[in-house]
Amino acid sequence: MTTTHRPLYLSGAIRPELLGMPGTGWMITPNMGNKPLPGRWGADTGCFSPKGVRDFNLDAYLRWLARGDASSNVFATAPDRVGDPVATLQLSAPVLPLIRQLGLPAAFVGQDGLEDLTVPWDSFDVFFVGGSTEWKLGRGAAELVREALARGKWVHMGRVNSGKRYAYAAELGCDSVDGTFLAFGPTQNLPRLASWIAPATGPSCSPTPDAEVSAAA
Repeated sequence: MTTTHRPLYLSGAIRPELLGMPGTGWMITPNMGNKPLPGRWGADTGCFSPKGVRDFNLDAYLRWLARGDASSNVFATAPDRVGDPVATLQLSAPVLPLIRQLGLPAAFVGQDGLEDLTVPWDSFDVFFVGGSTEWKLGRGAAELVREALARGKWVHMGRVNSGKRYAYAAELGCDSVDGTFLAFGPTQNLPRLASWIAPATGPSCSPTPDAEVSAAA
């Protein structure tokens, strides 16, 4: 397939080299402790790790979100549980409207098996592709992405740390992705990141989902 689409890259590694770089922004959590930087930003609860689950406090999260610049925010996630769509539905239901009340796009994080459940599409603005690597790159997640795009939702894919993964997200039509590719070797990796998000000039070389399952998350 050929695509000229290039998703916005939200870096979870806060590097000054990215300031002002077109096509990039920041992916932050309340526990990172970084000062606000200019540019577009996505907010995550940090519930992708056991420590993040233990440390999460809803009131503190909402206060933190309220201090951010709503005009440059891409989305803010509701709480989730990795790989557990039922728990994620239960946890996110009361929080999604609170995020919207802050004037921020509310993001629901998809998890393994969500395609077999009822998705509350009207309750959120952004569909965030989370879950395991296998699910993220599988047919179930792809079907949900297509449904989200058909409904006019912004679609984001988490943990995109390779050119192949970025190309796959672009082929799916994701509007944004996040990753920590610049956490190590930023000087060497910045040109590689720039090549991902540069405007396409020919056919992309994105893999099939199965080919990407073995790639690093």
